[in-house]
Amino acid sequence: MTSFGSHPDRTGRDMFAEAGLAALEDAGVPAADVDELFYGNFVGTLSEGQGHQGPLMAEALGTTAPSRRIESACASSGVAVRDAVRAIRSGEADVVVAGGMERMTNMGTAGATKGLAGAADDLYEVRSGVTFPGAYALMARAYFDEYGGSHEDLAHIAVKNHDNALVNDHAHLQQEITVEEALGAPEIASPFTLYDSCPISDGASALVLTSPEYADEHDLEANVAITGAGHGGDTMALHDRQSLSKTPATRDAAEEAYDDAGVDPSDIAIAEVHDCFTIAEVLALEALGLYSHGEAIGAARRGETRRDGELPVNLSGGLKAKGHPVGATGAAQVAAIATLLDGTHPRADAVDDDATVGVAQNAGGTVASATVHVLEVME
Repeated sequence: MTSFGSHPDRTGRDMFAEAGLAALEDAGVPAADVDELFYGNFVGTLSEGQGHQGPLMAEALGTTAPSRRIESACASSGVAVRDAVRAIRSGEADVVVAGGMERMTNMGTAGATKGLAGAADDLYEVRSGVTFPGAYALMARAYFDEYGGSHEDLAHIAVKNHDNALVNDHAHLQQEITVEEALGAPEIASPFTLYDSCPISDGASALVLTSPEYADEHDLEANVAITGAGHGGDTMALHDRQSLSKTPATRDAAEEAYDDAGVDPSDIAIAEVHDCFTIAEVLALEALGLYSHGEAIGAARRGETRRDGELPVNLSGGLKAKGHPVGATGAAQVAAIATLLDGTHPRADAVDDDATVGVAQNAGGTVASATVHVLEVME
C-alpha cells in the first residue's frame, strides 16, 4: 500500500506503481511472471481525465500482461481480488496482481461528493439531492427505529477506529478522538456528525496472488491464503429495498465465502469491514453473521470489537481513520487481514496467537454490491 491521505502532487499511475512494485518485491515475484492485472478504480475518468487505465497501470508495474479496470464503486478492488481468485482457480492464470487506486482530494469536497454520488441511482436518488452521508443517515435512522441504539453507540465506533489507526503509518487520520468530540462535531446529516464519516483520500493498494503450484515451484513462502471468496448484490436505490437496516448483498457474499472456505462465523477471529460511515460497521457485522440483528450497535461501546475485545474489528483503523481511496479499499482490507494474521501489521499484537481465520468485507455504494474474502493461516 501507499500511505492513504492527501497527495496533491502525485498521479494515479505513480501511486499504483508504488503499491504494485512493493507487492511484487514482497512476494518475490518478477513482473515478467504476471499473467493478468485486475485493477479497481471508480472516478479516475473524472479526477484525472484518464480512461483505459488497465494497461496504463500494468505498464507502471513493468508488464504488458492483459489487464482490466474493474468498477464497482467502493467495492472495485474487492471485486478485482475475487476475480483474481477465480482466474487462478480456473487454471487460466498462475500469478495475478489485484488492487486499485483512487485520487480524489484534487477534486475538492464538492467535486468528490458529486463523483461519489454516481454510485447511487442517478434518476431516483441523485437528482433528488441524495448524497452518501444522507443515504447512510437514512439507513442509520431506520436501524434505530427498528432495533434501537443511539448516536453515542456510533461515536464509540469512531473512537475505536481512530485509536486503532494511531500506530498505522499508512493511515490518513492518525488522530485520537473522544466520544464527546465525536458527538459534538459539526452535524453532517442527522444523526451523523463529522466523525461518523470517513475522509476523502488518495492512495493505492496491491496484492500478488499465486496458485499453490506456482508458490511451491518457486519456493515462495505464503503464510496466509484466501480460502473463501463471495460476491453479493442488491437493488441500487434505497426505496426499492425491503429493509434499510439490513444489507443482503453482504449476507449473500458472506454465505458464499464461508461455504467456499468451509468455515462459519464462529471461526472468525478478526475482521476488516467497510465502515465508510459508522453505521456501516454495524450493518456489516450483522450481515456477516458475527452478530445477530440489533446486537452489533453496542459492540464497540461494550468493548467487544476493540483491539482487546473478543472480536477485534478494523484494527487497521478502518475506512473511518485509515482512509478510503475508493478503488484501493477492498484490496487494502485483504492486505490488512493477511498482515494481521502473519504478524507483520502494526496492530498484530492485538491478534490472539491462536487466531487462524479472518474476514474482509468490502461494499459498493449503499451496499448494492459487496465482496467478502476469508483468509486463513497456512500450516
